Parts: sequence; C-alpha cells; structure tokens
Amino acid sequence: MHLKYAFMSFSAPQASLDELLAIARRYGYDGIEPRVSAGHSHGIEPSTPGTMRKLIRQKALDASVALCCIATSIRFANAKETAEQLQMARACIDLAADLGVPRLRVFGGSVPQTVSREEAIGTVANSLKQIATQADQRNVVVCMETHDDWCNPLDVAEVMKQVNHPAIGVNWDIMHPVRQASVTMDQAFTILKPWIRHVHFHDGIFKPDLVLKPVGQGEVDHHRAVQLLKAMDYDGYLSGEWIGWEPPDVHLPRELATMRTYEEAVQE
Repeated sequence: MHLKYAFMSFSAPQASLDELLAIARRYGYDGIEPRVSAGHSHGIEPSTPGTMRKLIRQKALDASVALCCIATSIRFANAKETAEQLQMARACIDLAADLGVPRLRVFGGSVPQTVSREEAIGTVANSLKQIATQADQRNVVVCMETHDDWCNPLDVAEVMKQVNHPAIGVNWDIMHPVRQASVTMDQAFTILKPWIRHVHFHDGIFKPDLVLKPVGQGEVDHHRAVQLLKAMDYDGYLSGEWIGWEPPDVHLPRELATMRTYEEAVQE
C-alpha cells in the first residue's frame, strides 16, 4: 500500500480552490489541506455557506483530490479561552463534515505561566472530551498536533489517555518533537502510535533559528518516519507544511519526489 501525500494551502495561499486542486493533480498529490482563518484564497472557512460547501465538496470529488484535513488555529490550554475555542471547534467540525473531510487539526496552545503541566493536560483533555461526541457523530477525527507547548509526545499521549475517545487523535508533526523535545523519531512514534491519524512533514536546520530546507537536506529523518508509518500500515495522509517558503512549482514536485524515493527504498 502506498502512502498518501497532501500539502497545506500555505504552499499557495493566494490560489483559489480550483487552482489548488489543479496544482495537486499536476504534481501528483493525493490531497490538499486547507488552512482556515489565515486569509487564504481557497474560500473554505467556518463562515462558508451551506450551498457553497456542497459545491466545494463536489469540486474535490470531480478532481479526484481529497480534502484530507481542515487545519485550524484552535487551541485549548488556556482555560480563559475555552468557551470561544470550543465554539470555533464545533463550527469547524461541522465545516469538515459538510465537506466530507475526515480530519480536523487543532493545537494544544501555549500553557499559561501560572498553570502547571498537569493542569494544562487536564484542561486540554476536558475541552477535547466536550467535542468528541459531535466529532464522532459527524465522522470527523479531531487531531491535536505535536506543536507549540505540546511537542513532548509524552504530554500529548497523556492528553489522549485522559480523553480516550476514537474521535480524538494526534496530528504527528514529525519535526517538532525532534526539534523542541529532543526525542528521536522512533521515540516519538512509539509513544504516539496508538493515536496517529494525520501527519505533517517538512525539513529544516534547527539552530540558531529554524530555516526550512528541502526534505533530506535538514535535520529531520524523513526516511525513518516513512519506514515507521509503512510498518504500521498508516492509511492517513502525510501533509507537507511549508509556510512562506519557495514558490509552489519549485518545492511541491521536489518534496513529493523525495518522499516517494524514501517510500520506494522501504519497499525494496
């Protein structure tokens, strides 16, 4: 079974939905991941009306390009923002469901300085519990990303254990645990494996500041990530997240070609 690849709309934020779908087809991507609430031109937002949602869903079907995940900036670690963030999460679950999108990316978010890690884990878990039933009923899995103050896979795993619901999973960004939590690719994977439902990939040089690099020219072992995902028969998407980088016609075909080379090496 071949892995499935997508890219986030940050690769071409000014592209319309039709243009994003055409780009995916041109370069051989299986899906796209629209980022909402970021001023992108694809027209997929929580405020998108129902009639337009039907049209968007049909366009993706006609193009044979999956809308694999809706990427949001929803975050749950700050209890003072919980009500607002839950409202947005519920709206985005409905958006994803109406479009036939199986995944919704959310963040843990910054942990307030006055809050302990244990308390923050409980706050995030409690918020995810409150949207789990809706997500389940609408066939959407809400995926918490290994990002920001939640790069340590042990913290994310503890959230997952407390939530303990099939509609809540992990978006494994393979860079951040290695870069921020100083764990190996194997360690992060082993800890998160039961809950991995979506994957982000990108490469870079970490110090003194992160600089994006082509896959294979940075510090992230994508070959090992591909090996691990293949071994678990991962059936979700690997979505490339490149923000403010090269033109899409430069990086999209190159990055996909490199990932497929790694995959072919695993199969040999």
